[in-house]
Amino acid sequence: MAIAGEAMARARLVQAAADLFYVKGVNSVTLEDVRAASGLTESQFNRCIADKDELVHSVIELRAQQILERDQQHQERMSSFGALEHWNESIIRLNSLRDGAYGCALGALVASRAPHDPAARNLLAEKFGEWQELIAAGLRRMQENGSLKKHVDPAKLAVSVMAALQGSYVLAQVARDVEPMRVAMDMALAHVKTYTVD
Repeated sequence: MAIAGEAMARARLVQAAADLFYVKGVNSVTLEDVRAASGLTESQFNRCIADKDELVHSVIELRAQQILERDQQHQERMSSFGALEHWNESIIRLNSLRDGAYGCALGALVASRAPHDPAARNLLAEKFGEWQELIAAGLRRMQENGSLKKHVDPAKLAVSVMAALQGSYVLAQVARDVEPMRVAMDMALAHVKTYTVD
């Protein structure tokens, strides 16, 4: 029971940190901010986490899990260009709920941690790789059913889609408006469409 209680406390702590990091940025949030937001006592907090680096790494794992679970449902059904458009619309719709103000929940952790935290950089690279692979797998399904041309490399095409997505998150964040995101992603998908079979 004590182990289950500690696991629940840790989960609450990591989610509180993820929410604060997303809105305020990693560097602006102290461990005390996270402890207060989580509602844990100081002794509970100290049992759950050793330091901020460990907390950030846990947040990366959590955010990646949430994003991959969300996108996996779309990507597993991707067998046509229309399905790719549907995935794109779902991401833009989610970001519009916050007027694009905070960017990508995973991408937001890159600038603040990657330059000076090699473990975080490696973990982020791994998680972005998993995300790109989901997109590539959907594109391979399109290729297998004949809706994407055979000579196309789905892995490379997935990189271009991911690059456009991350860049469009930044544009929306700066503008506090998802319209630049929509424009950038429409252009990226128009590029993908040039490789589809009519």
